Amino acid sequence: MSRFSNTVIGLLNLFTLLASIPIIGGALWLTRSSATCESFLQTPLLVIGFIILIVSLVGFIGACFHLAWALWLYLVVMLLLIGALMAFTIFGFVVTGAGGGSAVSGRVYNEYQLGDYSTWLRKRVEDPKYWRTIKGCILGSKTCRDIVMWSPVDYLTKDMSPIQSGCCKPPSECNYEMSMMAQDIDCYKWNSDPNVLCYECDSCKAGVLEDVRRDWRKLSILNVMMILLLIGIYCIGCCAFRNTRRAETDYPYGENRMSKVRPRWDFFWWRWWHERRRQLS
Repeated sequence: MSRFSNTVIGLLNLFTLLASIPIIGGALWLTRSSATCESFLQTPLLVIGFIILIVSLVGFIGACFHLAWALWLYLVVMLLLIGALMAFTIFGFVVTGAGGGSAVSGRVYNEYQLGDYSTWLRKRVEDPKYWRTIKGCILGSKTCRDIVMWSPVDYLTKDMSPIQSGCCKPPSECNYEMSMMAQDIDCYKWNSDPNVLCYECDSCKAGVLEDVRRDWRKLSILNVMMILLLIGIYCIGCCAFRNTRRAETDYPYGENRMSKVRPRWDFFWWRWWHERRRQLS
């Protein structure tokens, strides 16, 4: 039983070690396949994946080879990882709390307003240099290729993703038969040129943020489950560390039941100190 926690922590860390590989691979895949080439999620996933990989490797070595220093380092880094994940998860819920879009009368899809999202998210997409990168990725993904060929009936019956709703068409309230001065500023920015469309519209930026918000909310829920799992692994790791320390020397827990052939360097000092305490008492 004294080795049971070491075996469990070794198996769990082997599992998390293997699990970190698809996390890293998924982050790299998102970087290449995402319609917006956004780093909101890819960068945190890469960091989390590499940290879990390193921490799991240290914990696996410490548990399998009964190295107290490796388990101590593992527990310290694991505690920091749990704290960082909790902070990242809380931050994610805070910055993605607003948004969600509004229904359009007679349409299946929703439309999105930039002002509905948190200030931190808006600052990211309002940066011209940052937005040029995002716009280039949307163009490269050909997200609007099918939308521009829709008929008026398609606009009434088909759904759109947030990016398609905001970037591939003008806002539904635009009416180009009336004076442009009375309409939303995004109506000015719309152009039927496939390379222009509504990529400079605030509605396009809002669509990107809605896409990010949905993915980040899913990631935050996943983080909550990961935190609970890591707390359980951390508790088992504490038991494994205690067992490893006890295997190195029994005298922190009482007199040795059998003499050691090669006792540790501080064993004689420890025995002299306890005998001295008995004499004084």
